[in-house]
Amino acid sequence: MKIVVFGAGGRTGRQVVQQALEQGHDVTAFVRSPHRLDTVQAALRIAQGDARNGEAAAAAIAGQDAVISCIGTKGLGRTTLLSETAERIIAGMKRHGVPRIVYLASAGIEQEIPGFSGFLAQKLLRHVLADHRRAAEALKASGLEWTIARPMQLAGRKLKGMYLEARHGVPAGKGRISRADTAHFLLKSLTDPLYNRQSIGLSY
Repeated sequence: MKIVVFGAGGRTGRQVVQQALEQGHDVTAFVRSPHRLDTVQAALRIAQGDARNGEAAAAAIAGQDAVISCIGTKGLGRTTLLSETAERIIAGMKRHGVPRIVYLASAGIEQEIPGFSGFLAQKLLRHVLADHRRAAEALKASGLEWTIARPMQLAGRKLKGMYLEARHGVPAGKGRISRADTAHFLLKSLTDPLYNRQSIGLSY
């Protein structure tokens, strides 16, 4: 499969790129700073740009089979980065007839974390969650084949390949998951029709 990964230079994005290459996919890593990727393989193509630039995003999407978006934000202030880039990616996918996208969001976008932890998440992460929510709403209205991943706290890098999933709310687990296992889910859900048009909570 030919996959373009947006946010490929981030901590989760790098895990997605590496695992996708190990699985035999042809990968286009869309990054603002190519030096953040230290992987050099024949099946890897680097596309440098800003995903808020619609033409740059569309050019990277052209000829792909699917999209994975791992774009994140720096800081907890007001932001429109996530929803802006989602809109550009959606437009590029429609322009080039690419139907499948997996989007990395965060637990809390559906106000689904219970108790005091949920209260803190909504208080501290309110701007980031609001922007993820706008991006998710755009995907759901797009007519594309989307999957939204809602991991709990991202911690560590070890790949286990086993974790809890919840289509509604969040898993009754430990409240955290590694970036490697989050990447594992993003790639797994890409090719499994059971995850089509589903929002999935992740945790150990």
